Order: sequence, then structure tokens, then C-alpha cells
Amino acid sequence: MTRREDGKETRRRLLRAACEVFAQHGYRQTRVADICHRAGANVASVNYYFRDKKSLYKEAWRHTLQHFNESIFSKSDADSDQERLRAHIRTLIRNFAADGDLGRFSRLYLMEMVHPTGLIQDAWHDTIEPNRRKLHLIIRGILGADADDLDVRFCELSIVNQCRMFVTVKRDDLEYMLGAPLSPELIERLAGHIADFSLAGIRALGREPGRAGQ
Repeated sequence: MTRREDGKETRRRLLRAACEVFAQHGYRQTRVADICHRAGANVASVNYYFRDKKSLYKEAWRHTLQHFNESIFSKSDADSDQERLRAHIRTLIRNFAADGDLGRFSRLYLMEMVHPTGLIQDAWHDTIEPNRRKLHLIIRGILGADADDLDVRFCELSIVNQCRMFVTVKRDDLEYMLGAPLSPELIERLAGHIADFSLAGIRALGREPGRAGQ
């Protein structure tokens, strides 16, 4: 019984460490040795419990989706697309900047979004794509019903790339660039700025003559 419990604990440590390291570095830049070092386990234990790095990545996603699927996506009941977009951006930034498991999963999600691996197609299409389509509908509502699909996706990429600084820029460097500690108040202000900036850009695109349907 003790050996079995020890095995479960080793597996849990590996899974948690995998979520942390994959979220920090992405799938391709992560080494199994780095995960094992953080988990206090040997490389053989990954082979024993998960077979290989690919299987460990898939299992990390299954683990995190079970706990945080609903919490990372905005559920705004706002009346306008503009306010729904604001809520979406605020939720993204709050989650990416969060400590603990929610922040790790949010960064893991963003890493997969900007560096897709093709390893989690079922989870991606069942969970991520439906929420992307909701964002596309919001953006289209601001741009105009006849907006070109690529314009909608360009706007999505612009929003995501503004938010991804919480993954790609070290906290110390971000605080240096902002000239202030990254407090909850500053994060909220930054979220508001990104929302204002994004809305202004999307509205400007929607007003351009001949833009829709290009």
C-alpha cells in the first residue's frame, strides 16, 4: 500500500511540474529532465507513468482542463459587443497574471495558442475552439456583419499578442518597463488600456471604406 501511495504522489508531482514547465517554456522548449528536476523524480519515472514527453503533455492538458476549463473564459452578460470584448480581455489578463494553478493553466493555454503542437486536437476543438468562435463573433459585431474572416482573425491575433506579455516578458522586466510594481490595480489599469486600444483599432478598421469583404 505504501509503495502504491508513493507512486501516486510521484505521478502527481510529475504532472504538476509538467504543467508548470510547459506553461513557462512551451512544449518544444521543455526538456523532460527539467520537469523531473522540478518534481524531484528521475527520468525513468516519466517513462513509467507517462511513456514519453508527448503523452505527458497530453495528460497535463487533461488534468488542467478538468479543473480550469470554465474559469479561464469570460462569461459576461453585457449588452454590447464592446463591453463583452472588454470583459474577455480583462479575464485573459487577470488569469495570465494570476498566481497558482489558474495562472499556470492560462499560460499553458496561451502557449498552445501561439505555438500549436497538434498534440491535443480533441481537447482543443472541444474546449478552445468554441471559445475562439465566441470571440470572433464579438469582433465581427464591432467590425460589421460583412467583415472579412481574415480581418476578424487579425484582430484576434492583435488582442492575444497584447495579452501574451505576461507569458513572454519576465515579471521584473515588465515592472521595469512600466516603472511600477505589477500590483492588482496596475493589472486592472493595463487591462483597461488594452481593451481601449483594441476597441479603437477594431472600430477604425470597421469604418475604413471598402474594408468589409476584401
